[in-house]
Amino acid sequence: MAGTRGLVGLLAALGLLLTLFAASPALAASYRYWSFWQGSGGNWGYATEGPSTARPADGTTLGFRFSVSKDAGAEAAKPRAGADFEAVCGATGAVEGKKRVALVIDFGVPADAPAGEAPPQDAPRTACAQVAPDATAAEALAAVAKPLRYNGAALLCAVSGYPKSGCGEPIADPEPKASGSASAPAPAAAPSSGGGSGPSAGLVAGVAAVAALGAAAVWQSRRRRR
Repeated sequence: MAGTRGLVGLLAALGLLLTLFAASPALAASYRYWSFWQGSGGNWGYATEGPSTARPADGTTLGFRFSVSKDAGAEAAKPRAGADFEAVCGATGAVEGKKRVALVIDFGVPADAPAGEAPPQDAPRTACAQVAPDATAAEALAAVAKPLRYNGAALLCAVSGYPKSGCGEPIADPEPKASGSASAPAPAAAPSSGGGSGPSAGLVAGVAAVAALGAAAVWQSRRRRR
């Protein structure tokens, strides 16, 4: 009798977990944030560290783009102007004890703006910052595009005061429409995760727990039959 009650309890727990997974909401797949880029050979590459720690060399081109993107890295929206140092800093003469850093600041498109706000300008802004040799990318940006705003994790939240609030918040994707078109891509990780897509760790752990409960129920049932 006790074995039967234990089996029933295990099966009830299994059913509860399955119900919770079925009822859980889908994860948001996109994020609204400022992405940080480095120019190389006229092309943009996603920066491997944040602007508060990156220390660009003289002659570097940096890009910043505000957008709603599904992922960090190559899939994020790039600045809409070229990574051309000469086009930005060519007319700015070198100064002893200073380095020149070309900056491309793209405020994005109206569709990506937070509710009640709009990009300060349509086309990307360019500026040549002359800063100390050991200045960070954040200091170069601050020299030409104040005020900046960061959160407690040193994530860049606003450039030239845009946007007024928010910082890397998730944006729920609209549910796919039933049609004959190709299916939408799988949700990707948050920008701070370093890219990569796939199921979350919580979901994997939950599925593992469900599998473990099911295996235990089968084992106990077979044991009582012996």
